[in-house]
Order: sequence, then C-alpha cells, then structure tokens
Amino acid sequence: MHEKIIKAIALRYREDEDLAPLVLAKGQGRIAEAILELANQSDIPTFADPELVKLLEGVEVGEYIPPEAYLLTAEIIAFLWRMEDKIKQNKE
Repeated sequence: MHEKIIKAIALRYREDEDLAPLVLAKGQGRIAEAILELANQSDIPTFADPELVKLLEGVEVGEYIPPEAYLLTAEIIAFLWRMEDKIKQNKE
C-alpha cells in the first residue's frame, strides 16, 4: 500500500511589485505539512491543485513561475480574492 506524498508550494503575488507570482517555499512530506500549517496559522488561504504543483515542481524558491503556469495560477488567485471579498462582506 502506497501513501500519497504531500507536496506544497507557497506563492506570493504583489500586483504592484511582482512581475509574476513568486515561489516563496516548497517541499514535500514534513516540509509540505509545515508550509500548510504556517499558512493555516497565518490565515493564508490554501488551494489544492495537483496540476499546478506538477507545473511548479521544477521552479526554485525565489523564482517567478513559468509562463505556462500563468493561466492556472491566475484562476486560483482570482478565486481566492473572491473568497476574501466574500469573507470581508460577511464580517461587515
């Protein structure tokens, strides 16, 4: 029986600063669990997308994501921004 290996990649995108989303951290197993736990503790939204992880596995920490990952990443960022807006509206 094979256990599924957990992988995580943390991205940052600052509209006024970054040319594209930037890889802040990445890892698998315990490192991935630590990345997800830090995101949870900091109220940073997470999103599971195996296709995007596969596209970004070769990108080093500190590098921008490759152009072939732009569309999928943009869809996820837009989804997360909409979620944040809904949360803010519910708090008001």
